[in-house]
Amino acid sequence: GAAVVAANNLGAAVSTPATPLCRSFSSSNHEIWRDPENPNDNTPQVLRRDGTYGEIDKTRGFVDYSRNPDAYRHPLERVFDWGELNDDGHDPIERTVQAARCMDCGTPFCQTHTGCPVNNLIPEWNDLVYKGQWREAIDRLHKTNNFPEFTGRVCPAPCEGACVAGLIDSPVTIKNMENAIIDRAWEEGWVVPRVPTFRTGMSVAVVGSGPAGLAVADQLNQMGHKVTVYEREDRVGGLLMYGIPNMKLEKEKVQRRVDMLIEEGIEFVTEANIGVDIDVNVLRANTDALVLALGATVPRDLPVNGRELKGVHFAMEFLTKNQKRLLMAKDGTISSGWDKSFVTAEGKDVIVIGGGDTGTDCIGTSMRHRCKSIVNFELMPEPPQERADNNPWPEWPKVFGVDYGHAEVTAVFGEDPREYSVMTKEFIGDDEGNVKALVTVDVEVGPDGIKPVEGSEREWPCDLAILAMGFVSPEDDIINDLSLDTDQRANVHAEYGDYRTSLEGVFACGDCRRGQSLVVWAINEGRGTAESVNSYLVERSMQMNDDGLEGENLSTIKM
Repeated sequence: GAAVVAANNLGAAVSTPATPLCRSFSSSNHEIWRDPENPNDNTPQVLRRDGTYGEIDKTRGFVDYSRNPDAYRHPLERVFDWGELNDDGHDPIERTVQAARCMDCGTPFCQTHTGCPVNNLIPEWNDLVYKGQWREAIDRLHKTNNFPEFTGRVCPAPCEGACVAGLIDSPVTIKNMENAIIDRAWEEGWVVPRVPTFRTGMSVAVVGSGPAGLAVADQLNQMGHKVTVYEREDRVGGLLMYGIPNMKLEKEKVQRRVDMLIEEGIEFVTEANIGVDIDVNVLRANTDALVLALGATVPRDLPVNGRELKGVHFAMEFLTKNQKRLLMAKDGTISSGWDKSFVTAEGKDVIVIGGGDTGTDCIGTSMRHRCKSIVNFELMPEPPQERADNNPWPEWPKVFGVDYGHAEVTAVFGEDPREYSVMTKEFIGDDEGNVKALVTVDVEVGPDGIKPVEGSEREWPCDLAILAMGFVSPEDDIINDLSLDTDQRANVHAEYGDYRTSLEGVFACGDCRRGQSLVVWAINEGRGTAESVNSYLVERSMQMNDDGLEGENLSTIKM
């Protein structure tokens, strides 16, 4: 099993390609020199690329200093626990050096539409970190991002793909900087409840407590509206709580932010399955505005022979049940609250079908279950080591990278788990209806699409198959009950920037509107939806006053 192999391989070196998408396994802080002839001068002299030493200087920081991202814990350490991947991080000197690499660009593409979806003020808070003004840095970070402790851990950092330094060198460690700022802010007690001093008397119901739902709720609450968030699971957080594994985002950090939102006046109602157990039309009739932040929860299926066999599961089922079991074990409620529906990879030949973040999370989770073996199928060819001609800066670099799950498999089993240009053709079962193998065919991608390669069929042992091929749309219960218009992909139809659906007073944001996307895009849409809802409530209040109806006058609220 993985545990035995890992123990035998303990201390083995694992190499990764030097691309912006890779994380180092160990980190050395910057080499420092102090003048022995002047013992009273404690100013650190740091090593530059040209071999000289000097005080940390931002003028030529991106030239003088190399990129040095925060390290993950070594794979052969972290694979034995569910703790976060991140190591202790850099010391203050190295953090300052990395902040000094930010170029003070004339046009910082990192915070434009090509980079950060929430338009984080990246050069500003990098400069504040360089100057040691951490309190001011968190203020600038919170100006645009409600939950930097989430994005600083799980975001793939499109800002770094658009970093101007990345044109000719490695980008600035923006994601690490964001994470360092918010972590220090929590440690120092700078993140405190902001209880609104004014209430409008208007109420908003938000369905869904993922990043989009939490962002829209936070913004509307600060505007003075009464916000109630409905979540069908037993805990608040949506995919932040149950869809992203603990090693990427500790659930205590999610709950910490939720607790603060409660202190600020937001009401959360869990185990409330709107559209199934609770009539959404009744909910709409009893609030001034309704926001749908449902997520895209219908997974893409694989309709091939043998799909019905036991042991073939969707990725989110696998991840969610694992996380629930972990939380119940920690809370001491596992004996009374667990329904025994855990999907385990222990001792099994696991095949994860589909790449991306979700596929990697399934790999990492299977490794911690002590799987017997693991393979990851990807339909598309292996990406290039460097940007292709049709993938120029500042687009997201579509290059080969080694994520945490791949590194763990390499460290334990000695090889990368990914098999490229492979399509699953059939699941094979045993006499008891359990999957025991699957059949694949190699494919070629050409101008006419994906075509199978004749004679390339292979059979793979498989006790557990996990389908991680993305999500196609939101569930349609609420959409049908409200008779909402949808787009060609069955998402709720609402224009970006306006977020109003085809039904008055009903808004949609996040993955249920735009399709499967990133946490940072969900926050972007939540913030934008709050502005649109607030404008609607102001207009509605003014109309009520014009009609002589009772109601709060919201005309003084900032639009």
